[in-house]
Amino acid sequence: MAARAPVATGRLMVGFRKWYYNLCGFNKMGLLRDDTIYEDADVKEALKRIPEDVYNDRTFRIKRALDLSMKQQILPKEHWTKYDEDVHYLTPYLQEVIRERKEREEWAKK
Repeated sequence: MAARAPVATGRLMVGFRKWYYNLCGFNKMGLLRDDTIYEDADVKEALKRIPEDVYNDRTFRIKRALDLSMKQQILPKEHWTKYDEDVHYLTPYLQEVIRERKEREEWAKK
């Protein structure tokens, strides 16, 4: 019985994540999670490194969300971003930028 607990806990956590993802509301405007990250210096550097087509898609999603927000509307349900379809397109670039910054800071200390 104890061997089944981690599986049940894992399913419970996935269910909670999906519930919280839908509760946040950005998916109802067609945004991805990485579209909502606060743009500090690291994020701005990571955005410079992503491919142009990915950047253009991001810009379109953000402009559409701003337009919907001004109109106080949301997308039709079939156009909402689903939890399973949310791609973390910026995260690998951001992790690389942070790693490089920390490495530069370590070199500056020496």
